[in-house]
Amino acid sequence: MYVKQRTALLLLACVCLSACDEAPRFTQAEPGESLSGGSTTVLKKDQNAFSMPSANLSPARRLDFSVGNSFFRNPWVIAPTTTTARDGLGPLFNTNACQNCHIKDGRGHPPGPDAKSSVSMLVRLSIPASSRDAEVLLRQGVVAEPVYGTQLQDMAVPGITPEGKVRVSYSYQTQRFADGTEVELRKPTLDISNLGYGDFHADTQFSARIAPPMIGLGLLEAIPEEAILANADPDDSNGDGISGRPNLVWDRAQQRSVLGRFGWKAGQPSLNQQNADAFANDMGLTSSLIPQDNCTHAQPDCLSAVNGGEPEVSDNILATVLFYTRNLGVPARRDVDKPEVLQGKNLFYKSGCQSCHTPTFTTAADAAEPELANQNIHPYSDLLLHDMGEGLADNRSEFLATGREWRTPPLWGIGLTERVNGHTQFLHDGRARNLLEAILWHGGEAEAAKQSVLNMKASERSALLAFLNSL
Repeated sequence: MYVKQRTALLLLACVCLSACDEAPRFTQAEPGESLSGGSTTVLKKDQNAFSMPSANLSPARRLDFSVGNSFFRNPWVIAPTTTTARDGLGPLFNTNACQNCHIKDGRGHPPGPDAKSSVSMLVRLSIPASSRDAEVLLRQGVVAEPVYGTQLQDMAVPGITPEGKVRVSYSYQTQRFADGTEVELRKPTLDISNLGYGDFHADTQFSARIAPPMIGLGLLEAIPEEAILANADPDDSNGDGISGRPNLVWDRAQQRSVLGRFGWKAGQPSLNQQNADAFANDMGLTSSLIPQDNCTHAQPDCLSAVNGGEPEVSDNILATVLFYTRNLGVPARRDVDKPEVLQGKNLFYKSGCQSCHTPTFTTAADAAEPELANQNIHPYSDLLLHDMGEGLADNRSEFLATGREWRTPPLWGIGLTERVNGHTQFLHDGRARNLLEAILWHGGEAEAAKQSVLNMKASERSALLAFLNSL
């Protein structure tokens, strides 16, 4: 009798535990989990891990990849010059090569105290919209600062005055874990000096953005729109506190509003438009998609400067860069069966992190490149906007994104950041000096997940970080 009662009690306890803890319990790696990019996944894990072509590219297609790489990596020059294929830099710009921002195709960082330019960090500008700005907001997503436009350029060709100089200073605050461990967080403040064209508008909004990694972008573009929208829950109808929503942005090629996927606020609809925007704003290079230089009416010397042709980036070059950026492979995960990594994965799920960092998608059968089609991928992002709280707010809207909303950044490859880029500075402005600091800046919809981490023991935090570093 005693044995039967004891067995019944144990069964009841198991049922209760199961009901109270719905998080998956991973005791081994899932099939194919280490192949973050499906059959496109590359096996490099050294400093070149982010610069490899998709593993399933044929030798002939790898030649096309190399051509695109040359235009991504090599500097553009000032016009006029005999180097007509890559001239037309400026008049105003932030850098002379894509690779300078996306270092080794990876992550940028804020400028150090002695840096001559901000290079891999940009400062976006805008002013609050009025009722008269509906058409501008539809097509641009923001209202440009009237003198300096939508992005501050801190470099210029000879004879043209740069727009300003950017520096970053920090204030500090402490976050305490339940076990008493303290972590110091830093909050950046922009210091913009040497303004070349007068004062900013009194209501100018500023947003610092570091360059994100380039890996897997073609795979993200190949995720079916309906698969992304299936995770949207703008009214939090299921009551889980997570209300991800899509950004709708202007597609220049289609001349209509579509789903945004790229950029810190999902402000770009396609990889080609993202590239064209970077050419235009980061390097002052025109294309058929963006045919005007980024000069305002307050900058007459910029408007009258010599150009490198119309457009400066030919459709052929734009296409080769598109092919390159679509086919930068995602590195394979490491240590997926290691007990500490599996423990960390369980904690990741138990904390609810997967509610925004969606682990898995399957790319469309009609992807733009055949190598990207029908791939089971693990980006750990839903590509949706989430309110991340006041601590991370830049108070600058972009299309439908509010000043507190950010697109969930993909986590694949994040554990190789230090190996590739030599630093571990995360979040949109690089304020977090490691992954733990990045977690502790989460708020808003992610507040409950952060609180779960704050209540973890040291060994659990270590396991969670082991999991993230395996991605």
